[in-house]
Formats: sequence, structure tokens, C-alpha cells
Amino acid sequence: MATDVEVVILSIIVGTLAAIVYSLRILVLMERRLARMDENLLVITRRIAAEEVRIEQEERRIEAALKIKKPAKRKKK
Repeated sequence: MATDVEVVILSIIVGTLAAIVYSLRILVLMERRLARMDENLLVITRRIAAEEVRIEQEERRIEAALKIKKPAKRKKK
């Protein structure tokens, strides 16, 4: 029959194993959350880059329109 010391040692071992399993579960959940955050950051970055390209194209279009419509400078006498 198991003595009290053996029961205590076995309880400690089982408790430690349960804590390790729980910690691993939490680590997996956090890793998944971080992966989702990374994916969202990539999506945001792509959107920002696309918007920057659109802004640059619009700037070029406006600058080209201003160069065409600029009146000639008058020379002072």
C-alpha cells in the first residue's frame, strides 16, 4: 500500500505535468494570436502601400496639369 510520502510525491508530479500542459496550451494560443496580428499588419501595410501609389499618381497628374496650364512669366523691363 502507498505511503503518505508516495502519495504526496505522486501528487506533486501530476500537478507539475498538468501545469506544463496548461502552459503549453497557453503558448499555442498566444502564438496563434500573434500570427493573426502579423497577418493583419501585412494587410494594413499592403493597403497603405497601394494608397501611397494612388497618391503619387494623383500628384503626378496634378503636377502635369499645372505645368500645362501655367502662364508664361513676364519679363520686367
